[in-house]
Parts: sequence; C-alpha cells; structure tokens
Amino acid sequence: MLITPLIWIITIVVMVGVLTLDAVLLARRPHVPGVRECVFFVCLYVGLAIAFGIGMHVLAGPGPAGEFFAGWITEYSLSLDNLFIFLIIMTKMKVPKTSQQFALLVGIMLALVFRGIFIGLGAALISRLAWIFFLFGAWLLYTAFGIVRDQVRGSSEDEANEAVGGPLMLLMQKVVPTTGEFHGDSIFVRQGGKLLATSLFFVIVALGSTDVLFALDSIPAIFGLTKEPYIVFTANVFALMGLRQLYFLLGDLLNRLVYLPIGLAVLLTFIGVKLLLEAAHHYGWVHLEISTVQSLMVIVAILVVTATASILRMRALSRSGRGD
Repeated sequence: MLITPLIWIITIVVMVGVLTLDAVLLARRPHVPGVRECVFFVCLYVGLAIAFGIGMHVLAGPGPAGEFFAGWITEYSLSLDNLFIFLIIMTKMKVPKTSQQFALLVGIMLALVFRGIFIGLGAALISRLAWIFFLFGAWLLYTAFGIVRDQVRGSSEDEANEAVGGPLMLLMQKVVPTTGEFHGDSIFVRQGGKLLATSLFFVIVALGSTDVLFALDSIPAIFGLTKEPYIVFTANVFALMGLRQLYFLLGDLLNRLVYLPIGLAVLLTFIGVKLLLEAAHHYGWVHLEISTVQSLMVIVAILVVTATASILRMRALSRSGRGD
C-alpha cells in the first residue's frame, strides 16, 4: 500500500480540522451534552470511520480495508476501558459536569499526541528489528494477565488511583502553585498578580498520564493487526473521535460492562499470540499465520460475546434486585 506524503498531509489536516471545529463549538457553548446530541455525534464519527474503511476498500483493496476495520474495532474497544478510567478520575477529583467536556477534549488530544509518538517509534523499530514482535507480543500477554489479575482482586481502580495520587501528581502539586478549585474551563487564572493553576490543570495531568499507559498497550496491539503506519494512525484517530460524547452517553453504564476487562484480556491475548506467531514465522520457526479476515472475525466474536454476557449479567442482577 503506497501512502504518499500528500495523502498524509491531507489526512492530518482534515482530522485536525475536525477536532479543532469540535473544540471551537465547545468553547462557544460549554454545556453538559444531552442524549440526542451524544447519539448524533457518536453515530457521525462511527459513520465516518465506516465510510473511510469503505473508501480504503475501493482505492486500496480488501486487505488494507480489513486491517483498518480490525484495528479500528480493537482500538475502539480498548478506548472503552480508557473511558472507564477517565470516569473514575473525574469522580475522584470531583470535576464539575460542565468542566468534564473540556477536560475530556484535552485528554483526547493528548492521547492523539502520545499515540502519534508511539506510532512513529513503533514503525521505526519494526522496519529495523524483526524481533521486536516478540517483545510486543510478550508485553500484550503480560498486560492481559494484569487485567485478569486486577479483575480477580477487584483492583480495577489502581490505574486511576495512580493517576490521581501517584508520584507525578504529587510532584506537580508541590511545584505548581494552584488555586485549589475549579474556575470553569480555565486551566490557569491570575490572582493577586500571580498566575495560578486551577484544579482542572491537575485533572488534565491525570488524564494525560493515563493516556501514556494506554498508548503502551494499544499501539503494540494494533501493530499486531497491520504493519502500515497510516492504517495504525487513522484507526487510532477514528477510535478516539466521539469518545467525549460516548463518555456522557454511557455514563454509569460503563460500570455495568462487568465482563469488558475479561473481553479485553482475551483480545490482547489473541493479538499477543498472533504477534509471537508472526515473529516466529519470520525466522522460519513455525509456518502458521493468522490472516486479517480471521483476525477480524475473532475480534468481533470476542466483543459480541463480552457485550452479550455483560447484558445478561445486568439483567440477572436486575431481576434479583441487586442491579444498583
């Protein structure tokens, strides 16, 4: 698949333009979005991703299109876990509802920056070091094990606690003068002739630190599905678009997707094994590869089973009177 610099430039300009327009509209009318608005934007961004995948199918063929859809669905599902951590951070730091939209927008933009950096590093490593797939695969298996371990221990809030009260946050609170309160969507305000950080600044620091951790998981995962940096980048961007509205649309429902962590662990395990097999195949140790179509079918099956099991679990708890 030949991606020229012009295609890269057009893609980045269009996507930055969409995000900028989103930010401008939010700045003009800060508010808590309603259900209708959230559904509209989530459907819009999902529709754009599907249209992009269809366009890629027409222009580049079924192979790249399949890789895009597999990568986009994987990144979107991993982003749901990201939203769950964001929800915990917002709750712990008592962020006003009217300020959560802006905080999420900045958090998503930071996620794009960090993922862009990791995509560049990952592509550079892959082009020079074939054995890096062993490392990526092992890392995904370790991450999957950690998710299951945390689920069994009931410690799924550890990442949020680390972001809110970890060494980085404690250091920032010591060195950055603050008002100790929120001032709308202002990150800094001037009081008594001094420039002070608002509480929103530290919320953004917490969101940014979790973005780095999630990039460490998501980028190796998608490189297990495609080696084309352009597909990796666009799949990540489309997965992050609409997350702000999805956050308000799902709300507490995120807490009810009880089997989402297990589903993500299975998903990461599958991609980790796929990476290890591809690395072993490269060195001639095994002659087994998993195709893009097979990967897409497995990914969709895992997510469908996870969502169905979570819904059945919620219904069972509701019938027993423990749904709250």
